[in-house]
Amino acid sequence: MVYATRGTVEALLELAADAEPRQVTVGLSVTRAGTFPDPPDLPPQTPVFTHFYLPDAGESVSAVFGVDLSTPLGQTQGRFVSHPQGDLDVSREDDLHDVVLVAVPPWDEASIAAFGRDGRRLDLSIVEAHPPDEGL
Repeated sequence: MVYATRGTVEALLELAADAEPRQVTVGLSVTRAGTFPDPPDLPPQTPVFTHFYLPDAGESVSAVFGVDLSTPLGQTQGRFVSHPQGDLDVSREDDLHDVVLVAVPPWDEASIAAFGRDGRRLDLSIVEAHPPDEGL
């Protein structure tokens, strides 16, 4: 089972809709369920996808120095990929992680699915919770 907050899923679907007809690829990170201010009904160590890293962040530094500042090193446990042509599956071109969330038009909750690195579809559960606030 893969868990993601409703806010994260909604934001990812909005990114995909805004980018259409281009594909979007975004790194995803998790927060343990037990650290939420109002924890969801999950075991405390359960990873829940709560954060994503915008693909354009740090692009100017990357272009000059070849350093990717958009994604903290080792901080992404998953990847979100949009498929504007409508194929709700992972493809050979997708940047695979342990978990890949794939979305297709019409960019709603019914059009997003989770997959393992091996391409096998996983159950996706949307969590009604907000992760803890984080400072810089």
